[in-house]
Amino acid sequence: MSAIIILVMTFRSWVSLITFILLAVVIFFGWDQIIKAWGLLGSVNIWVWLMLIPVQLLSYYTTGEMMFSYLRSRGDLKTTTRWQMTRIALELNFVNHILPSGGAAGFSYLGWVLHRHGVSPGRATMAQIIRFVLTFVSFVSIVILAVVVLVFDHKIDQTITIITTVLVVTAVAGTSFLIYVVGNRHRMVRLSGWTTHAINKVISVFTRGRKNHTLQLPVVEGFFGDIHQDYLEIRREKKILVRPLGWAVSTNILDVLLILISFGSLGYWINPAIVFIAFGISSVVSIISASPGGAGVYEAIMISFLVSSGVPPDVAIAGTLLARATLLTGTILFGYIFYQLTISKYGKTSD
Repeated sequence: MSAIIILVMTFRSWVSLITFILLAVVIFFGWDQIIKAWGLLGSVNIWVWLMLIPVQLLSYYTTGEMMFSYLRSRGDLKTTTRWQMTRIALELNFVNHILPSGGAAGFSYLGWVLHRHGVSPGRATMAQIIRFVLTFVSFVSIVILAVVVLVFDHKIDQTITIITTVLVVTAVAGTSFLIYVVGNRHRMVRLSGWTTHAINKVISVFTRGRKNHTLQLPVVEGFFGDIHQDYLEIRREKKILVRPLGWAVSTNILDVLLILISFGSLGYWINPAIVFIAFGISSVVSIISASPGGAGVYEAIMISFLVSSGVPPDVAIAGTLLARATLLTGTILFGYIFYQLTISKYGKTSD
């Protein structure tokens, strides 16, 4: 397990290193365009730019509803208000952006918070799995539609075709593998044993043998058993996923709308189909980045794709940086406040 963790960390580190090198090369050779982009930021339409705030809040709400609508359908969160759910979603985004964990920190944090609202760890994890799967699947569906639009608009090229194909294959392969693991109780039991042994071994190494049995196998088996049981219930009642899927589509549209608003505040219109594809590539690659929130990696990929699609370099740089700076500032500022209030209320430890 230690070797696997090191391998994964090394892979992510190499991806980030290569991307940062490419970013440095782009900055070096495109310095003139960066200067022009800086000048464009001075001409931002403040009223259009302010539209980012309500759209971002709505995006947080829809992100949370992907998980919370599922949990409510299972009889949980009966006493939790809509505002509390939106706040939890904001805290989740803050944790995922501030820690370079590719979403793993968010899984732990949300499970910890929802435990205070009577949700079991296994069900909280299943809710987050549903969020990721439906977000990715719905996004790929939208990207395919975007490609069709570009075909009719005569703006499709080989690069976009290849990227779309990779996204589709990744979505199908990832979803199939997840169903393969979660859908069989015997595999879940084996996964429980492997996880318990691996994590205990890693913790033992870092604590120099002082803690050898941090995780207990019965507890881990119960956790994975909850996930498997929820999966079986979803198979029997597939309509449970209808509302979460609707919220997933809304979230993807809102996330891309945030980028379009940023470019619109600069007085520049970009074909939404191109933005959807650029957003998808940037989001997927930034997941395996070692930097918090994919900072640096996301921007480099987004700018590169937009420029290759015909967007002027200075506009691509200015619009991307304006969107990212605004959204990350809002996420970190408000997320940190609510995060600290939650930590103060519930304490820093959990059973």
